[in-house]
Amino acid sequence: MGSQETTSSGSGSNTHQKGTGNESRGTCFMTAVKGDEEEEEIVTGHPDGEDHWACNDEEEMTRLRTSLFKEFEMKDLGRLKYFLGIEVLRSKQGIFICQKKYVLDLLAETGMIDCKPVDTPMMVNQKLYMEEEAELADKGRYQRIVGKLIYLSHTRPDIAYAVGVVSQFMHQPQISHMEAVLRIIRYLKGTPGHGVLFKANGHLETQVYTDADWAGDKGNRRSTSGYFTLVGGNLVTWRSKKQKVVALSSAEAEFRGIARGLAEALWIRKLLSEIGYHSTQTNKIMCDNEAVSSTHSV
Repeated sequence: MGSQETTSSGSGSNTHQKGTGNESRGTCFMTAVKGDEEEEEIVTGHPDGEDHWACNDEEEMTRLRTSLFKEFEMKDLGRLKYFLGIEVLRSKQGIFICQKKYVLDLLAETGMIDCKPVDTPMMVNQKLYMEEEAELADKGRYQRIVGKLIYLSHTRPDIAYAVGVVSQFMHQPQISHMEAVLRIIRYLKGTPGHGVLFKANGHLETQVYTDADWAGDKGNRRSTSGYFTLVGGNLVTWRSKKQKVVALSSAEAEFRGIARGLAEALWIRKLLSEIGYHSTQTNKIMCDNEAVSSTHSV
């Protein structure tokens, strides 16, 4: 995968374009424009020609749109409402993103549209692993469902951990693994409209919450660490991933989780700086282990 960065200027504005891609996936780009009066504009482009705009200066947006139309084949879809299965809803409270239609289609595809919903995506303290001589599940069906759940977790942090667990058995899924997948589907039946809300809170403070499940994998005793980040009080990133080495203590597992959260906080700070938001506040890293400090500032 290659990457490119170009800079151009015109009409009193500075424009930065960034893109990454290859021949099979194409190139996406983001343009940030800051005018003489500190107006701000964000444009995102996609290989299918669908482009989306966010700007507080209509004149500057019209000027940039006209210039892009001359150079590229594209269409103006207006305010973003639906994109690649993600629904975008606007209100006085803020911007809400979800994948309700995607969930309903998934329920219909799996034949579980009338199933009984459950309260959690995974049973409490459930540990999945490869059992000896256990009955195998339909590998193709398992991979299709889990693949769709992985994409759904882009707007559903409540299922991210459970999806991360079941995705570890894609190569040889067993019946117990399929049952765990179907439990996630049953959870979605009761929560099809859940998503993420973004609202203005008057600040851009970055907070990171981390945690680790020490030696949670029954097969190799490796720990799983996870984090989620808030920018301006809004959830922006979240991740759960198994650690590469076996931690000898819960404190070591927690420190490894903190390191991942710290790296994410620094990346977010750099990204905000690149689009013109230079934070003077410290980033806060939180964890819940007594052996390490509960709050770190960087």
